Amino acid sequence: MPKGSEEIGNSLEIRRSRNSFLGDTWANFKRWILKLSNTPTLLIMNLLQPVLFLLLFTEVFGDVASAQIEVIIGESIDYVSFLLPAIVIQVGISTASAAGGGLVTDIEEGIFEKLMVFPMSRTAIFLGKTFSEIVRIIIQIGIILGLGVLLGASIETGFIGALGVIGVGIMFSLIFISLTTIIAMITKNQETMFSILMPLIFPLLFLSSAFLPLDIMPGWIRTVARFNPVTYGIDAARAIVLRMDVMTVIDIELFSGMWNSIIPGVLVLSLLVLVTGGIAVLTIKRETSAEAK
Repeated sequence: MPKGSEEIGNSLEIRRSRNSFLGDTWANFKRWILKLSNTPTLLIMNLLQPVLFLLLFTEVFGDVASAQIEVIIGESIDYVSFLLPAIVIQVGISTASAAGGGLVTDIEEGIFEKLMVFPMSRTAIFLGKTFSEIVRIIIQIGIILGLGVLLGASIETGFIGALGVIGVGIMFSLIFISLTTIIAMITKNQETMFSILMPLIFPLLFLSSAFLPLDIMPGWIRTVARFNPVTYGIDAARAIVLRMDVMTVIDIELFSGMWNSIIPGVLVLSLLVLVTGGIAVLTIKRETSAEAK
């Protein structure tokens, strides 16, 4: 039996879902989890760049950045603790970017076309894959947090705070999963998809509060950071790790302490999740309808 047909037959169990939305979602989730379990090296490769960033930036900028952070924030903070939330968000970006690649592979191998033969909810297809990516993201962020603690990072809000950081990382990754899904469905080509993504990823990271406090960055970078979703994800996660208000692009005083960073950050991310997720589902429906015609 061809590999693609066997994969669909063993892991999707489409017919048994009986057009149930939850059944369709579960079937797609199991299929992608099965693919993930068969490619453990993918977890390692997605973690390679974030781990290198964590190690290299800590060594290169650690002493200088820590002094600047103490002047700006007024407290002595280890640079590893300051950097860790940025690496968490980077994990979300790198993992979500690979999500589109898996979808394009399905398209190129004809598996996605076979899925469209079944009377399956297009939203369920998107959700099933998204939930499987969330599992991978939780594992990877957990590894990064553990490595950060081993390197000397301190999560001031404890275990509950670590779960909160994972939650923020998941929310941010959902935005990029949706974006990569949109690009994958439109381009249907891995090279084209990554040629679009790669020029975006590093500017989004470096034109944010990821590696250095925005107060010491040029004014135009602070302006760009105000409209950069990466900033809000990092600041929300960083507020949880440091247990203090670290938001610099907008001044919110409605809440108390760290919540002045967490709540605005989570609200911005939630809005973007809804918008990009909705567009992703619509794109899947439109592209599959166009192919059917």
